[in-house]
Amino acid sequence: MQDYLQGLNERQKEAVLHIEGPIMIIAGAGSGKTKVLTTRIAHLMASGVDSFNILALTFTNKAAKEMKERVERILGNNEARNLYIGTFHSVFARILRAEAHRLGYPNNFTIYDTDDAKSVVKTVVNEMHLDDKLYKPSTVYNRISSAKNALVTPADYATDYYVQQEDIRANRPAMAKVYDAYCKRCFKNGAMDFDDLLLKFYELLKTNPESLSKYQHKFKFILIDEYQDTNPAQYEIIKLLGAMNENVCVVGDDAQSIYSFRGATIQNILQFQKDYDEVKVVKLEQNYRSTQTIINVANEVISKNKGQIPKVLFTENASGEKIRIVKTMSDNEEGKFVADTIQEQKLRNHYANRDFAILYRTNAQSRAFEEALRRMAIPYTIYGGISFYQRKEIKDLVAYLRLIINSRDEEALKRIINYPARGIGKTTLDKIILLANTYDKTMWEILTEAPCHGFRSGTLEVISQFVTMIKSFSSMLEKQNAYEVAFHVGKQTQLVKELFNDKSTEGLQRYENIQELLNSIKEWVESPDNEEGEVVDKSLGAYLQQITLLTDADEKDPDADTVKLMTIHAAKGLEFQCVFAAGLEEMLFPNAMSINTREELEEERRLFYVVVTRAKKKLWITYANTRYKFGQLVQNEPSRFIEELPEDQLDRSYAGGGTKMSGSFGFGAGAFERMNGWGGAQKTAADAEKKYGPPPTKKSATPGYLPPKIEKKVTEHTPTDNFTPSNVSELSIGKKIEHQKFGFGEIIKMEGANHNPMAVIRFETNGEKKILLNYAKLRVVE
Repeated sequence: MQDYLQGLNERQKEAVLHIEGPIMIIAGAGSGKTKVLTTRIAHLMASGVDSFNILALTFTNKAAKEMKERVERILGNNEARNLYIGTFHSVFARILRAEAHRLGYPNNFTIYDTDDAKSVVKTVVNEMHLDDKLYKPSTVYNRISSAKNALVTPADYATDYYVQQEDIRANRPAMAKVYDAYCKRCFKNGAMDFDDLLLKFYELLKTNPESLSKYQHKFKFILIDEYQDTNPAQYEIIKLLGAMNENVCVVGDDAQSIYSFRGATIQNILQFQKDYDEVKVVKLEQNYRSTQTIINVANEVISKNKGQIPKVLFTENASGEKIRIVKTMSDNEEGKFVADTIQEQKLRNHYANRDFAILYRTNAQSRAFEEALRRMAIPYTIYGGISFYQRKEIKDLVAYLRLIINSRDEEALKRIINYPARGIGKTTLDKIILLANTYDKTMWEILTEAPCHGFRSGTLEVISQFVTMIKSFSSMLEKQNAYEVAFHVGKQTQLVKELFNDKSTEGLQRYENIQELLNSIKEWVESPDNEEGEVVDKSLGAYLQQITLLTDADEKDPDADTVKLMTIHAAKGLEFQCVFAAGLEEMLFPNAMSINTREELEEERRLFYVVVTRAKKKLWITYANTRYKFGQLVQNEPSRFIEELPEDQLDRSYAGGGTKMSGSFGFGAGAFERMNGWGGAQKTAADAEKKYGPPPTKKSATPGYLPPKIEKKVTEHTPTDNFTPSNVSELSIGKKIEHQKFGFGEIIKMEGANHNPMAVIRFETNGEKKILLNYAKLRVVE
């Protein structure tokens, strides 16, 4: 038996060894599907299948990279570099680069991100003199995106009665014309949006028999990860590509189908067996991730859904602790409880920050957790915040780079034509746009023939200088690498200099971000080519395509020692030692917008199943009695999902307004609560207030009452990378030290007994502090 089959269970081996014909692998949460996929690819190659003939599609670049590296390790050679492994969008973009001319696009077409696409929508809506309150860019873009993912072209859209009726009822009767104009504008700009990468690839296969045959012969074996998340466009493309050989392997879990809002349909996986004859079905039901308790709860949760492929997860792991149900009085208390519990678990069980994840239904819930974690100086990473590549300064430099590659890219041109300021104001820009629309030319063409269009002499000179500068940048593409071009552009445009001269904190951050972008391009240029001899595309265009197709998960470092905060949608595919499932309240989770039909409610339940199965050892389910929504304090009922949980697997001693919340007493609860929280029913400050009345305030102070001392705010410090606490005996007056929270300082006095010494330390940013050395972690600097 081959070495790579060792360590696989019987079902996993069955999935790996099946080579010819369609196969559907139903992979339960934590059942080792990535291991099965990568071992299956390795087995195909070991069985004589050429790596160039294997296509593996994933939903994140991170997953694709991990699969490629694992295959390399299994086989012990570099053949895996020839595999077509990547996201749907990145693989199809790569193919479209070579085939775009067949569709009338330039091979150096721009890929518009969501912001670019919405900007085009806004332009089109304004030019059509439509009400931008009814035709909001985000609303229109989402409608167009839904159409494209369902393979509905502008012509199909305009002739469908029911689609038209929907738009009329939504007060957007001109939607079909907007969709058509948007597509034409993107085509004129030599640009595709994210959804076009699917739609145009489908069009390529449908309308070009030569291209269809070429890729059917090339991709003899096709593997698709997370098949339950595919949309109609992806489904149809796979059917076309796999029609000749039918060696299609799909891996997924219908119980984790949670992306209907992106156009994904669970029907793709439920009906796979009808699409091909003699489909082999393998169920991976052994979970290697979670405790038995967590698995029991997960099985109970998903059993309530009717639309599913039956399976029951099991595990040989330990039973583990019961699931803790925690009720708090407010969302701020919920945040405080979670932060306190993380601190307690770190101290008691020696967990690292990276072992914790706080998962919630909507991004808006993150605020309370961020505030609580900041107060306790617990480092965290929030997913779903502004992407590095969406920052203004990054988009500005990238817009220059996009324009020199594709002069038809009007979104890039509009962004930088007067940045940094060069005297081409709004009036001039409006005239350029009007002329371009009048003569059906690109804005760049109007700029290059500006003397023919009646611009004033001063404006003509500025336009001429701009055109010459962009042309000079473009001429560098043939002779110099991506980094050299980008560095030159940043310098010559004065963009880097302008940021360097801004000495504010924000200005410094923006300047550092630009340097980080340039570093990223240099790293890209210097990474090795394929050792088998194939030259990897290191052009500036290839780099821009790569960063445009990055996902939020690709940009974050999962190994950083920080608590992870994210929505449940963003957490799929990840796992953590300890998970907090937050905000389990009716109308929040399940979400008020998603309980109108059984299908919607079942997707919300699948979302709950996903959050439960992210946890390896410990799971807390929290909910708040009151929460602010749209500026109003709202009373909440616990989620119906909590009532669906098996009672014998739960620890409800945490529920009921804070009873037995051991994580919070040592970290900031009032003295009364701390003194009355042990041995019997806990008494809260609210109980005391009923009995004794409210505490005195400053206005109604009794004689001798002193207002509470206001503590000076601590300037938070990030410990140096090599921070290792020094021995207490090494400390003496005059020593320079580093404290994990207060930063750098000098010991100015030593006090206390030998068995419990105390140092008075003057910190550079936080003043003087008295520190008990037996408990503090201090690093001697000198």
